[in-house]
Amino acid sequence: MVRESSIMKVHYYTGLAAIVLVAIHILFRLTVPEGYSASLEYENVIANYKNISYTLVLELILVTVAVHGFNGLRVILLELRQGDAWESAVKWLCIAGAVAIIAYGTRTIILASMM
Repeated sequence: MVRESSIMKVHYYTGLAAIVLVAIHILFRLTVPEGYSASLEYENVIANYKNISYTLVLELILVTVAVHGFNGLRVILLELRQGDAWESAVKWLCIAGAVAIIAYGTRTIILASMM
């Protein structure tokens, strides 16, 4: 069993990683010659998915934010109630939620890169 202190370290590291990755994501948007607003146009968004480094950043953001977010939800729910059955249910529901979000987001990234 993983200790709570180790889980919280993962939470802190994913929070810091999310800040760095989102900053990189925004920098990608600012490097578009036509400007930031043009980077949000459909053609430019789809073209971004052809860039493997940008796609990798998006995937890392997805995984980092999903793990961070569902761990935060887990902590909140565990503060509401205690008990072995509750803790087990919360843990497995949060893991399932994170896996589902990551799978769906990865699917979206792959489909967009194939357009």
